[in-house]
Amino acid sequence: MMDRSHTAQPPAGAQSSPDAAQRKARYISTRGDKTERRFCEILLEGLAPDGGLYLPVSYPQIDAAKLARWRGLSYAELAFEILSLYIDDIPAEDLRAITQRTYTEAVFGTPEITPLKTLEPGLALQALSNGPTLAFKDMAMQLLGQLFEYELARRGETLNILGATSGDTGSAAEYAMRGKAGVNVFMLSPHGRMSPFQQAQMFSLQDANIHNLAIEGVFDDCQDIVKAVSNDLDFKRKYKIGTVNSINWARLLAQVVYYFAGYFQATRSNDEKISFTVPSGNFGNVCAGHVARMMGLPIAHLVVATNENDVLDEFFRTGVYRVRGSAETHETSSPSMDISKASNFERFVFDLLGRDGARVKAFFADALNSQGRFELSPAEHAAIAPYGFQSGRSSHADRLATIRATYQRYGVIVDTHTADGLKVAQEKREPGVPMLVLETALPAKFAATIEEALQVTPPRPAGLENIEALPKRVTVLPVDVEAVKSFLVAHV
Repeated sequence: MMDRSHTAQPPAGAQSSPDAAQRKARYISTRGDKTERRFCEILLEGLAPDGGLYLPVSYPQIDAAKLARWRGLSYAELAFEILSLYIDDIPAEDLRAITQRTYTEAVFGTPEITPLKTLEPGLALQALSNGPTLAFKDMAMQLLGQLFEYELARRGETLNILGATSGDTGSAAEYAMRGKAGVNVFMLSPHGRMSPFQQAQMFSLQDANIHNLAIEGVFDDCQDIVKAVSNDLDFKRKYKIGTVNSINWARLLAQVVYYFAGYFQATRSNDEKISFTVPSGNFGNVCAGHVARMMGLPIAHLVVATNENDVLDEFFRTGVYRVRGSAETHETSSPSMDISKASNFERFVFDLLGRDGARVKAFFADALNSQGRFELSPAEHAAIAPYGFQSGRSSHADRLATIRATYQRYGVIVDTHTADGLKVAQEKREPGVPMLVLETALPAKFAATIEEALQVTPPRPAGLENIEALPKRVTVLPVDVEAVKSFLVAHV
């Protein structure tokens, strides 16, 4: 039997029967609304009506027999099996066709989709950046584009996607949704705070259904605007507003798949444990690992690696969750993690607090709004340990040193965010436990820092050599909810 001694058991009310045929895939809000909704009801919505995030009523449990059967599957088939446990309102043959269309060698460059790059015994990168925008966000966005188009066609409806990006979500969403029937995209980004390559990837798109809005603030200002619009239920319904940010459960669910895929590649049998280190700002990427672990995947530790914007590291070390204002949010050389308010974090706290929606609401709706922080009790902070989380932070100097050392030692160039992950992973490695570092982007997206570290220009995939010189289509707006609403109304 599989050794589960390392795995936290789901909190009361969160564990389900291993028999998927006997369970219904239903979703509730983290803030106490226990109205159970089906997957396709929440697919197009984003936030729950009470402002919370959706999570399944229970996590399906994966037994040893199922894990053994999944080990030999292709990535597309593995995705189908995992998604099937959470989606029961799309016919199986349609869902299988969607995963087969999404996860192809033509789109992701390799038959493995997320191959491992072994650096040394017990340490490897999991390559998540082979999609069209060279970042891990493609892993979920490509699926989300297919799901949106399918469900909108089935309903005969349209959707106006409103999103915020610190760098990679925006381009991944736009490339996944460009040309999709019934979908418009309105993507907010912090004006001047992304790398030139990231900006060019988004702003060079000329598709009529893609709209880029550069907000004169930081990422958290963009994210706050998206949440404010989503919380205006009348506006949201009138203009059919949806989201592709990691607050959308479907996107996080898609990311669960690559934890299983990484585990199968890194192990020979299902009684082995491995750890993952995840560069994280918004907590969505590592939250998918939390879900995989709650399902029974033998994960020893989930290591959260932050940059100088270390809100999450501070929380795991101290139990204090303290958001920073715009003035305190550092502009760093790993800009996709320049985030001081981790919107996905609420999902883990919901599980940590025994799925007490009232207490979660008191933290995330009340304490954060009035005090800008909340603090766990000592007992609650101690309760984090069984969930396997660890954390660490990295600075610009650390980033440069890690990029140099990785190149000199292994002949591998890593991007700045992956370097943050590698730096922290080296600190948290344990004997006998393989460590996978989730590669978050290709180094070409952050060439200036690579050149600073190595005096080498990172290679670019064919066709992207002069992307910064392409004509740009972008509108600059102030940090103003009403200005964004007005733009949206004028362009739907």
